[in-house]
Amino acid sequence: MANKLKHRWSISHNYMTGITFGKWMKLLASVKFHISAAYWHRAIVITIASMANSGFSIWEEIRFGKSIKEVEITKPPLFILGHWRSGTTLLHDLLSQDEKQFQFANTYQVVNPLTFLTTENFITRLFPGLVPPKRPMDNMSLKFTSPQEDEFAPLLMTLQSVYIGISFPRQTAKYEKYLSFKDVPSTQTQKWKEAFKYFCQKLSLNDSRSLLLKSPPHTGRIKTILEVFPDAKFIHIHRDPYRVFQSQRHFFDTAGWYTYLQKPDLDVIDEGILARHETMYDAYFQDLPLIEQGRHCDIRFDELEADPVGTIAKVYEQLSLDGYEHLKPKLDQYVASLDGYKKNEFSTLDQATRKIVATRWKRSFKSGNYSI
Repeated sequence: MANKLKHRWSISHNYMTGITFGKWMKLLASVKFHISAAYWHRAIVITIASMANSGFSIWEEIRFGKSIKEVEITKPPLFILGHWRSGTTLLHDLLSQDEKQFQFANTYQVVNPLTFLTTENFITRLFPGLVPPKRPMDNMSLKFTSPQEDEFAPLLMTLQSVYIGISFPRQTAKYEKYLSFKDVPSTQTQKWKEAFKYFCQKLSLNDSRSLLLKSPPHTGRIKTILEVFPDAKFIHIHRDPYRVFQSQRHFFDTAGWYTYLQKPDLDVIDEGILARHETMYDAYFQDLPLIEQGRHCDIRFDELEADPVGTIAKVYEQLSLDGYEHLKPKLDQYVASLDGYKKNEFSTLDQATRKIVATRWKRSFKSGNYSI
């Protein structure tokens, strides 16, 4: 295994640096303080950062806590749903161009949910190099100010997220339940909902625009989200399941290595990808009828890729969103800026793996009208 530990010495791309000391100790205790020796340096960095985070979080609560709790979110949030590697980031980036209508959580805020009101301005100005310019799994642009998935914020606030199982792969089974919350005790679910709402209130403290939120795990949490935001709207994006599977494999062979605190078992990666997809879409199709008519639309990644501007126009029409004419010039400009970007290329899956994916993800092939 030693010769396979990619990016072993890297301390970048690690969301755990935003955790507070008390939560960090609680998390370590829950995994019996099992951190692989190869990653002790990461644990040391997280520990040092957590001490500073604790101090800033206390000061932030004193300064802003009362005001945050009084924030009322009156405009329906828009949630982007879809499996990892299905195009959610591209869709998020396109919709975030509508600055008149939407606000979004950025990279710094989701990794520092308890301190960003106090620390964001000076940290991002003094240390812009802390964020590498490209995402490791797909080379898309990355900055502190980039739209980012909000999953990391309630994760760091509650320690309830399937992503913790990526950092601690020997404990994966313990955290899988947080993908859908279907088998989570109501008291734990309530804590997650309260933390998620508090983070959204924090984002809205000085900003009354609608929240634009993106996180693949939300795909399996429609019921839970509607309990927090009953008037929420949803966009679901899907992609050729074979491509999704290959791209997820690539994620674990690239970005995954930056966050490990335990040595992974590479032999179980494929089964994890297959099983999480099944869990996610079991919950998605179960909860989909809970969304009121006119508050949900479904798009294909290949159509978004081929005609980004036209596809966004259809989204605005289907969800009765205002402001498309104001947005279109910015969309045209942003799409032009993407010229020259090259996607990852993968060789064709072997027949045995194709058969497994086709069998296990049969519903996604059928619902998305993809060829097996």
